[in-house]
Amino acid sequence: MKTLKIGIAGYDRMKARTMAIARGEYKPAKGEPKVWFTSVESFAKVLSQRNRELLTLIAREQPGSLTELAELSGRHKSNLSRTLKTISRYGLVELKEGRRGALIPRVPYDRVSLDVLLTATPRQVA
Repeated sequence: MKTLKIGIAGYDRMKARTMAIARGEYKPAKGEPKVWFTSVESFAKVLSQRNRELLTLIAREQPGSLTELAELSGRHKSNLSRTLKTISRYGLVELKEGRRGALIPRVPYDRVSLDVLLTATPRQVA
């Protein structure tokens, strides 16, 4: 089972962390989240019930194209394309190029683990 670890951090914290990594001042630990959201609300929107159902459908049916996924899901291809591009930015789906440029969606993870720091002050966070 493959799990994607996700963290929640405000924009300023994420920017400071990214800059510290780029400057070589900070090296992420092995267990730290690989994907970050700016709020629990933004995380919830990306992993809405409808999007989780779509990910389950992709994992189960392994569609060969967005057209096939549209047929399987009953959703419009243009809507699927936007949704998949959004969730692919967070690593929740991969879009691979197939024959004739067709995009083939794949779900690389079985689970998501959300890491939320509840008690830290801004100085305690990298």
